[in-house]
Amino acid sequence: MKLATLRDGTRDGALAVVSRDLRLAARAEDVVAGLRTLQALLDDWDELSPKVARIASELNEAADGGRHAPFATFAFDPAKAMAPLPRAYQWADGSAYVNHVELVRRARGADMPASFWTDPLMYQGGSDAMIGATDDIVVADTAYGIDLEGEVAVVTGDIAMGVSAEDAGDGIRLLMLVNDVSLRNLIPGELGKGFGFFHGKPSTAFAPVAVTPDELGPAWRDCKVHLPLLAAINGMPLGAPDAGQDMTFSFADLIAHAAKTRRLSAGTIVGSGTVSNKGGDGGPGLPLDQGGAGYTCLAEVRTVETILAGKPRTPFLNFGDRVRLEMTDAAGGSIFGAIDQKVVRYEGT
Repeated sequence: MKLATLRDGTRDGALAVVSRDLRLAARAEDVVAGLRTLQALLDDWDELSPKVARIASELNEAADGGRHAPFATFAFDPAKAMAPLPRAYQWADGSAYVNHVELVRRARGADMPASFWTDPLMYQGGSDAMIGATDDIVVADTAYGIDLEGEVAVVTGDIAMGVSAEDAGDGIRLLMLVNDVSLRNLIPGELGKGFGFFHGKPSTAFAPVAVTPDELGPAWRDCKVHLPLLAAINGMPLGAPDAGQDMTFSFADLIAHAAKTRRLSAGTIVGSGTVSNKGGDGGPGLPLDQGGAGYTCLAEVRTVETILAGKPRTPFLNFGDRVRLEMTDAAGGSIFGAIDQKVVRYEGT
């Protein structure tokens, strides 16, 4: 099933079920009394998810031209969607594509410890103000080095402390697409203090629809999504790296890592980190116009340019730039809907 959160004037929005083709939607509460939010569904997943799955089945049948759904439906508009979880109990972002970590660290002159290939990196991001797929990226100054980061994320149910990687995958409820916006020029100074990201990681954006793993069919295996993540800036393709390729740590690995010393509550979001593919020779990935898979962030573009040409030539994002992230199925249909955002100047005080 596919789920979205619609703007309704409240902080947490209203849960909607969306048809597989993203054309039709229905408010969950119209069918399941009291079910207003996605978090409420996650809190009582075993009891409520079969009821929501029935809504999804009837909605899909109506979208396919079958009988009308026995409840009110309406056209789904991604612009009216908030982040699926507008505020989450936890946002733990991993870095499963170690190729990306290696390249970005090289760009700032940092060594690559061997342990990075065996022990996942993870940081705890701000989760109180997640933003929707069409919300602007609001930044005060382009000198901060504005960058997109295309990722996949999972939403968990309740996870026991110390869960094994073998069992952690059973706790995955939903998958989402992410733009983990980064302010690259603020990050080195923050990391230099030895206490991690803060200002360098502003609000994170999510595609309009979260999906259950079965919606991916055979593309979901080994707790990885084996599909290209399509990234573009101002309508120009930036990359299409395969999210299942070169993923050193699966989502099961990342969840087990996050739960090593604590339990995770239902509604925890665990991110994959920037999707990144190596080149055919095992070295840095090449741009699309050179036969490579391209990139889902500009920091990686700039690092590869430095390796190949001695210096970066691609700037970070500017005000007015538009970024797009999307993942499609074998038939070309959008799975999660698109993240489509404009970079704008913050005019507040």
